Amino acid sequence: MRTLTQQLTQYAAYHRDRRNIATHFIGIPMIVLALAVLLSRPAFGIGTLSFALSPAWVLFAAATLYYLVLDVPLGIMMAFVSALCVAIGEWLAAQSTLVWLAAGIGLFVVGWVFQFIGHVAYEHRKPAFVDDVIGLLIGPLFVLAEALFGFGWRPRLREAIEAQVGETRINPTTSASPH
Repeated sequence: MRTLTQQLTQYAAYHRDRRNIATHFIGIPMIVLALAVLLSRPAFGIGTLSFALSPAWVLFAAATLYYLVLDVPLGIMMAFVSALCVAIGEWLAAQSTLVWLAAGIGLFVVGWVFQFIGHVAYEHRKPAFVDDVIGLLIGPLFVLAEALFGFGWRPRLREAIEAQVGETRINPTTSASPH
């Protein structure tokens, strides 16, 4: 299994233009929230517990376990983000079918539009998941890590990533090359 540094470096190689990264700060949270909304139905009661298990909880629990294996502090932060998304998803799933579907499908479609605008207009490179499907799981972790890097979190991790793929840039005529 690849390490956190390897996973983030692989993903970062497809995301060096700051404008593309900015579209991901919008698109990826929308897609993650959309999955939480859409997968919050159906929900099944677990015995006498007041907790209802939904496909959203299963997906987000599995993803969180993977994130925790990669890095405990980052995994814990992702667990909080995931729990928030599932809570919002459950609330929207409890609304009428029209509201549930409109919110879930709308967030999903608009989120992917942002993703593809970033890659087509700014990065001039296909999304990471096209070459490695694990990119779908690493995307949310990448966005959180990039946000944390902005606050000075783990400068050595950021430096290790940039040593492999270079610093972020704003240059619409130069596409990132794979490393």
